Formats: sequence, structure tokens, C-alpha cells
Amino acid sequence: MDAHALRRQGWTIPAIARHLGRDRKTIRAYLNGEQVPGLRHPSPDAFVPFLDYCRQRLADDPHLWASTLFDEVSRLGYEGGYSTFTRALRRYQVRPHCEPWVAKYYGVGVDICPPRRGNRKGVVEKANHSAAQRWWRTVPDALTVFQAQSGIDKLSVRMDERRRVADGLKVTVGELAAAEPLLDIPVRPFPAELEAERTVSPQSLVSFDGNFYSVPPSLAGAQVRVVHRLGEDYLHIVTAGRAVVAQHRRAPRGAGQTIRDAGHVIALERAVLASFSDRAPCKTKVRRPPSQAALAEAERLRGRAAAADPAERVVIDLSHYAAVADRLRTAPNSEEENTD
Repeated sequence: MDAHALRRQGWTIPAIARHLGRDRKTIRAYLNGEQVPGLRHPSPDAFVPFLDYCRQRLADDPHLWASTLFDEVSRLGYEGGYSTFTRALRRYQVRPHCEPWVAKYYGVGVDICPPRRGNRKGVVEKANHSAAQRWWRTVPDALTVFQAQSGIDKLSVRMDERRRVADGLKVTVGELAAAEPLLDIPVRPFPAELEAERTVSPQSLVSFDGNFYSVPPSLAGAQVRVVHRLGEDYLHIVTAGRAVVAQHRRAPRGAGQTIRDAGHVIALERAVLASFSDRAPCKTKVRRPPSQAALAEAERLRGRAAAADPAERVVIDLSHYAAVADRLRTAPNSEEENTD
């Protein structure tokens, strides 16, 4: 039965709530027209107050890490999680597009630390890179040595406490690797096809087994599949419709080679020259502290958080107390006494 019909019959709101199995506040809002059955009010987006600050920071530094920006807005009062924060960055398209970044790589690189070497320093270099992007890149100019040491100590604590979850238990990477059961390598490969879905990079390359294979430049950003029959020396790259777009000689696993077709190289050169820009390339390894506009937006957010505190909204004007005290100190004259 409808709550309005019960109300017209003289039922009280608690009685209607018990009869329909709903909360009293829900029944009262429904009867007052504040709520419609089956329609929920959308919850406010916690990211919206920080949208202008994120736009300003990424306009100052388009290559600022999302984790670094998340640390900044968390200190300014953002209470959402990191995954929610990154989804909001993509949903609102906060990060600007950088044209010179497209033609940075052309397939040639220097392998300073090759894989499977005893003196490889990849883990240490990655840790230094993460510390530089998440802390040193945003260090302000007027920072003291004590403040800098305190900031790097806090970053070290956050980076050291990262743990993985396996079967509902939090373990380290070493504990997880020691518990993994590995099978013996078979003597001969099973006659089967191995398929792997990949996304074509902006340089028209597809990664597979530690190597890169070229495709036509028109497929940049598209989803393709790498098909390799075990035991053969060639692999094929096909589209979602199973159309073969490239065939390459399979490089050794983990060799770090870039295999390009001559036709793909010519087409890529034409695409790069067509989109060539005379702008200087972005300098990613520079220190870019928050600009004045970003600092002003941060102050606005701090003021907003302080205004949300009920204690901050209490204003006591002492002038009223002073006026009352003055009247109490002044003795009434004879005319006032007679009037009273």
C-alpha cells in the first residue's frame, strides 16, 4: 500500500515506517516530496573541489606523476583513494596533450644495463627515478635542509611499506616468489599457437617476449594480437578481424631487439615528418615546484577545509561584552531612579 494512502487514513509516520519496513526519515522525505521512490540523489564527486588545482599543476608540468599529484591533494584534504583519483584525472581529461613527446623515440636506444647481468642496477635506478619524480621534482626553492630530510624520510616510509596480496594474505615479493610452484621445462614444445593481445605504441611498435616488432603507423594505439606457433621462427601480428598486418622473424626472448619492416620505416618517417613541430622537446628531468597559481589554489582549498570545521565558524565579537560592562560600571542618576 502507498505511504500517502496510509497517511490519509490517519497513520503516523512511525507506524507507516514499521508497516512498510522502511526508515522513518525515508518515509518523511517521501511524504514531503523530497524523495522519489526508486530515484537516488547522485553523491557529490569529492574530486571536483580539487579539479582546478590539478589542472594548474599539470599545466605547469604536463609530465608530473599522478602519484606525486595524489600526495599533494591528499595533504590538501582529498579523502579518496588513488585509483579513484586516477579515474577522475582520465574522466575530466585533466592532463594536457604534449606534441613534442610523440617523436621522442625512433627505435634507437642505448642499453646501459642489459638484462640477466650480475651488475645490473635496474632496481636501484628505478627507485631513484621514483624518488626523483615523487619528491625532488616538486621541492620548493625555499626549503631548508631539515625540511628536505623530513620529506625524503616520509617518502621512504611510503615506498618501503608496499606489499602484495596473495590469497587474502599480505606478503612481500620475495615471500611470494619463494612460494610459487614452477614446472620443469618440457624437452620439445607442444605444437600450439601462442596468442597475446597488445596495444600498439605511438612509435608503431608491439612488444612481445622482451622485443619490439613494427606495424603500419596507422595502427598506433590500436589493439592487435601477436600469434606465434611454438617451434617456428616467425610470428604474425593480426587485427581483431584476424587480418595479418605484419610478419617478422622472431628475435630471441629478452634480447631487447627492435625488428622493423622496411615499408613500416618509410611510412613512419613520413608520419613523423608530417607531424613535426619546431617546439623544443619537453625537459622531464627538471625541478618544477608549484607555481604561484597552484599555491593560490592550494590556499583556497586549505581555507575551504578550515571553513568546514564547525569550530572555525564560531565568531565571538568582544565589543558586545565591552558595551555591557560599561553600562554596568555606570551608576544610574537620580532622574533615572525616579523614572524607574
